[in-house]
Amino acid sequence: MHRVCISSTGLYVPPHIISNAELVDTFNRYADLHNTEHAADIAAGKLAAVPHSSVEFIEKASGIQQRYVVDKAGVLDPTRMRPRLTRRPDSEISLMAEISVAAAQDSLQRAGKTAADVDGVICAAANMQRAYPAMAIEIQQALGIQGFGFDMNVACSSATFGIEMAVNAVRSGSARAVLVVNPEITSPHLAWKDRDCHFIFGDVCTAILVERQDSAPAGAFEVLGTKLVTSFSNNIRNNAGFMSRSEDRNPDDRDQLFYQEGRKVFKEVCPMAAEHISNHLATLDLAPSGVRRFWLHQANLAMNQLISRRLLGRDATADDAPVILNEFANTASAGSIIAFHRHQADIAAGEVGVICSFGAGYSIGSVVVRRL
Repeated sequence: MHRVCISSTGLYVPPHIISNAELVDTFNRYADLHNTEHAADIAAGKLAAVPHSSVEFIEKASGIQQRYVVDKAGVLDPTRMRPRLTRRPDSEISLMAEISVAAAQDSLQRAGKTAADVDGVICAAANMQRAYPAMAIEIQQALGIQGFGFDMNVACSSATFGIEMAVNAVRSGSARAVLVVNPEITSPHLAWKDRDCHFIFGDVCTAILVERQDSAPAGAFEVLGTKLVTSFSNNIRNNAGFMSRSEDRNPDDRDQLFYQEGRKVFKEVCPMAAEHISNHLATLDLAPSGVRRFWLHQANLAMNQLISRRLLGRDATADDAPVILNEFANTASAGSIIAFHRHQADIAAGEVGVICSFGAGYSIGSVVVRRL
């Protein structure tokens, strides 16, 4: 059995930024159009008026200040309120594969590796562009990697679950190195017309190179342990799928997009995540107080603050648990990886950190690492 490291990470950031002010302006124009069109039904009590959103509401509810997206114009059109993407022929690389290749190449370059050093690709994301062929195999081909590729979806926990799969493959010797890519194009499945969640998500792609320690570059992070758990809940859900067509569903039906019971999620997931991390550390004879940094899932600022407080017994500093969701918004499985990518250069040799993600399922995954 081989010792395993995270050698590097990579990041692809889309070219367009939507500020909260821009998003609120569009949403409020949509609300006014909707309320005018349905004024009679609203007056008769048959339909509820769409309330305005505000920058203050968004930032208080989430801590989000902006987000990156693959298309801005379609989202900010109050008569459309969704990205405007161009269908690509099968002969061209898909959008999800394209951004995955960019993030993967960034990761390989940082580790001083090439495609020849990698034996597998895992595409781990909350939203897949298609059912088949697997996105991972297209990404593998585009990168020129020999070996295997497969997709996996555990919603916002996909990256940490993917890391465990990669670690197991490398530890057992079935692969020398595995790339885990997390292409999160969340904007097409977000309900931009729902005031309670229209601000939540952003687009991005991250990549993680997992390899044997004996071939890892200096400064890599040894994986001390991984831990996964799932517990079924309907509180975060998206019912869109290939069966929707046979059910004669309207793709604009509310449950065909992301929806959640936010208060229930907050109440139930925070203690689960804190207990999960604490128990994982205990199995490694570690305590939260001995952790240099927590790279947590980036869904909601208040959630991370509560989880950190439960772990540390005090309010966490930005150094204890860095925040990137103010810039990126919720990027599903990629959030904790962005935090790790952006905030690990100052970790000294021997110091321990925890990457943890949590989300729909419910699902929670944690990876405990130590800098070499």
